[in-house]
Formats: sequence, C-alpha cells, structure tokens
Amino acid sequence: MSRKARPEDVDEICAGLPETELGTSWGDVPTWKVPTGDKGRGFVLYRRPHHSAVDPESGEMYDDLVVIVTPTEADKVALVEDDTTPFFTIDHFRSTNAVLVQQSRLGEITRDELVEVITDAWAHRAPRRLVREHLDG
Repeated sequence: MSRKARPEDVDEICAGLPETELGTSWGDVPTWKVPTGDKGRGFVLYRRPHHSAVDPESGEMYDDLVVIVTPTEADKVALVEDDTTPFFTIDHFRSTNAVLVQQSRLGEITRDELVEVITDAWAHRAPRRLVREHLDG
C-alpha cells in the first residue's frame, strides 16, 4: 500500500517524468513544464495567494495551493466531486481543466494517487511521441 502523499512529492513526481523542467509562468509563478516548442506547457504550478482563492471558513487567502491540469472537464469534475479527495476548484478556474489542492491536505490521498493525477496532467501536455515512449502507447 502506498504511503500518504506529502508536499515534497509534487516536485519529486514532476522531476521524475521525462523531459520536464521547473520554470515560471504568469511572470514568476513556479511551474512544472514539458517542452513543446519555445516555452513549454505547464502541467503543475504553485499558485500565489490571491483574493480569488479564499478559505471559506477562515476568509484567508490560501497560501499553499498547487494547480494540476486535468485532461478533460470530466476528469476535473470527477476529482472535485469525489469527497474522498482534497481536490477542489474556484470560480477563477471554472472554464479551465485544472484542479487545486492545498499542499497541507495532500496527506488525504496516497502518493500513488498523486502520481496518477500528475502523470495524467503531464501526458495531456506532453508531445504524443514522449507520452508513447513513457507510457508504452
């Protein structure tokens, strides 16, 4: 059985996928990317505190959010609506196929589950050739 996920697993998982790099997007937001031309395409990013993402109980801006791309809207909905996972969305992301998760809540899922969600995000953004090579078709 897989252990509980930890915040440091995000970087370990992303770095372990083929041809990934930690760069920036949206100015200076740390973003894991896979190369697709000049800039690369982000699949996981560490979101800065923003007034659009506020804890409904405390009213404080989240300060530990990770945004993970989902391949489809259905994948996003499945993660958000599953009460056994800490994934959620906010109005700012309503038209974006991505989920948010607080790093402090990653222990609510296993490392294997986190690997699956991040690998799906990578596969959605990576060149098809690279996905075929890594995931055996």
